[in-house]
Amino acid sequence: MQTKSSPTLRECLTYDPKELQFGTSGRRGEVVHLTQLEVFINAVAELEFLQSLSKSDGGIVRGEEFYYARDLRPSSSAYVIEQQGRGELAQAIELAIRYAGMIPINEGMIPTPALSHFALTQGKGSIMVTGSHIPFDRNGYKTNTSKGELLKQHEAPINEKVKEVRSRFYNQPFDDSFFGADGLLKEGSKPLSKEHNEAATVYLGRYVDFFGKDALSGLKLLVYQHSAVGRDMLAVILKALGAEVITTGRSDTFVPIDTENMDADQLAVIQALYDGAANVHGRFDAIVSTDGDSDRPLILGVDPKSSNVQFFGGDLVGMLTAGLLAADAAVVPISCNDSIDRGTLKNITQPKTRIGSPFVISGMEKALASGKQAVCGWEANGGFLTGSDININGQVLKALPTRDAILPILAVLSIARRENLPLIDIFSRLPKRFSRAALIKQFPRATGLNIIKQFSPANDSVKIVAFNEGNAAMFKDANNQSVPAHAAQADAMNLIKKQLETVFSAAAGFSTINQMNFVDGVRMYFSNGDVAHLRPSGNADELRIYAVADTQVRADQIAAIAVAEPDGLLRKLADIAV
Repeated sequence: MQTKSSPTLRECLTYDPKELQFGTSGRRGEVVHLTQLEVFINAVAELEFLQSLSKSDGGIVRGEEFYYARDLRPSSSAYVIEQQGRGELAQAIELAIRYAGMIPINEGMIPTPALSHFALTQGKGSIMVTGSHIPFDRNGYKTNTSKGELLKQHEAPINEKVKEVRSRFYNQPFDDSFFGADGLLKEGSKPLSKEHNEAATVYLGRYVDFFGKDALSGLKLLVYQHSAVGRDMLAVILKALGAEVITTGRSDTFVPIDTENMDADQLAVIQALYDGAANVHGRFDAIVSTDGDSDRPLILGVDPKSSNVQFFGGDLVGMLTAGLLAADAAVVPISCNDSIDRGTLKNITQPKTRIGSPFVISGMEKALASGKQAVCGWEANGGFLTGSDININGQVLKALPTRDAILPILAVLSIARRENLPLIDIFSRLPKRFSRAALIKQFPRATGLNIIKQFSPANDSVKIVAFNEGNAAMFKDANNQSVPAHAAQADAMNLIKKQLETVFSAAAGFSTINQMNFVDGVRMYFSNGDVAHLRPSGNADELRIYAVADTQVRADQIAAIAVAEPDGLLRKLADIAV
């Protein structure tokens, strides 16, 4: 008599799994879809992929230590009732590390760059459980090789590995699986292993050793803590460099701070916190903070006359930081403020990359291969990367090729202290180009991608199109080399130009489009100096606009009219692209 085989795990799941995807950097998704099973499958695949690589290519070895840490989101280490009971993602990561034959080392709740830095110094891999800056109802994780971040060329083979691992676990007999029918661990809630503090200690020493214990002496700083994982570490580092530090705005609930999208409401909160602190402690030299996983800086100066706070965009922060570090190569994505092309860094700026740290890292690697010695990069969000060791006055800052918030904060503050000037005066010396980014949330990513496709050339090798006074279109590739084009292609681009000019119109303050860039999204350059750049988020239903203009008022206006509801410029583009 034949016995009935045990049902498989997949046959017993009581929900429809939503597969986790790579985003701009790492994997992220809605917590309600982030079952521990899904996180475990993807993490095991990534770990097994890394085990297939040589050490020289960032590989890891079974039996060795593998480091992980997490941010302060509730779902990172606890089940969340409001998210259908999902969560304890770090527990799934720890299990995956053990399953892959590695020794998990829990470095606690620390900034993403602190974890990355320590693991790299040990020649080991790491995983950070974080949703970065995105809202409370989302989370994810980011894997690092023993050499640095996962790069875009890793994604395809990893995705193939995910298919193999998914099949392996889905086809397990349900009775043998770690996971229940709800995708959660059968053993239920469990604590993480013992926390270590080596990564935090080494990260602190990195900056104290490089900048010196008096680098910020005489400065009085307000640290906006909110729910940033590095909120305490930031204050400790600033104090260790000699600053007087007051903290404010600490939150037990998660606050999504997007340094690329600092709107009026967020700035009003910070202004109120500053006013309250100043009433008690007197005037401050600056307000500093980070995003949720502390890899993007938030820096605000204070007008000495009005006491109004002023936000400084991350792309401008990066320019000052690169100058302080005496970089001989700077790599930035196409979304950054074009002030870099007009100032002292213009001759060291490398070809603009796509948006996302893996692309910036690739650009830094190309600069190193060309013989550059002091290589750095940054994003519009302010996250700063060092592709090489930096040597200043005999002090060496080791390369950290991942986004970091602390370095640019310390760099800008040290410049202000050295020159005894307010931050507003320091930033005012940069070329007068002003930027603002904004976004529409709950904007289907498919719609955003369709907009980009509708207003881009059919030939993917074309990355730049310039229009002369007679509207003749000239086509170039990413290296600024001419691309042959026939009349029909030129006519198609002129039609795209006219369609865009009906939305980005004279009535909205725009002039004619004289150039477009398609390295990542659609970036329009207008003859009056305005810039408008459209790009869907890489991991969320959001459509962003990056605006640049000759005045802050105009940059703010472009961003505002673009995301206005219900009939702003981006919504109008969606109607045309249907």
